[in-house]
Amino acid sequence: MTCDETRLLLHAYLDDELDAAQSASLLAHLGACNACAARYADHAQLRTALAQPALYRRAPDALRARWRATAPVAAPASTTARPRRGPLAFALAAGFAGALLLTSPAWIGSLRAPGTADDALVAQAVSGHLRSLQPQHLMDVASTDRHTVKPWFEGRLDFSPEVKDLAGQGFPLAGGRLDVVGGRTVAALVYRRHLHVINVFQWPGEAAADPQPYRQHGYTAIEWSGGGMRYVAVSDLNEAELRQFVREYREGAPLR
Repeated sequence: MTCDETRLLLHAYLDDELDAAQSASLLAHLGACNACAARYADHAQLRTALAQPALYRRAPDALRARWRATAPVAAPASTTARPRRGPLAFALAAGFAGALLLTSPAWIGSLRAPGTADDALVAQAVSGHLRSLQPQHLMDVASTDRHTVKPWFEGRLDFSPEVKDLAGQGFPLAGGRLDVVGGRTVAALVYRRHLHVINVFQWPGEAAADPQPYRQHGYTAIEWSGGGMRYVAVSDLNEAELRQFVREYREGAPLR
């Protein structure tokens, strides 16, 4: 792990958001780099100071009274007892589930088998997407102009990412940042669809043949490769809209 990668992951490590492999790699770097160890100590000290009870103040009684007066009154919980389902209902439900499993091979095939190396990388991309949604983590360069975003990566990566303008297709560019997937620094481009965020992680490599969508914690990831680059798009968009985004991205004109 490099110093730049450590800087990116330091806050996530302090918040216990990294997986075991990333935590071990970051700890190993802290043990070998005095500058990053000092930075970690400063952040840890600040975090501890901000958590001191002496910094908290009780709200004035007048403010508490006004808040109570305007707070909505919670509706009483319903005490209506739900009728218990009989054995016949459970038998019918089990039969329906069994029939669904036996007659829906396409649905079964759309779910990826967990535990593969490719899944681990895509899961890390999903984790990167979640970290990016924390305040001040989404973008290092904020711009809708790809002529601004693409040059920002120069000198920060050992490859040049594809940055495409998809505003006309309903997916405007918002910016980009550096992120870490699979222990290497990658480009993360940020697009939007209404109020939804789409992260496109890309780095040199090849995806597995015909990869299927990956779903985790309500988020969908779609990966593909082309031109010697590997891509993973992650969002909470529904799968159809994320597939549309991927199609537009793959067909979009590259920046010359």
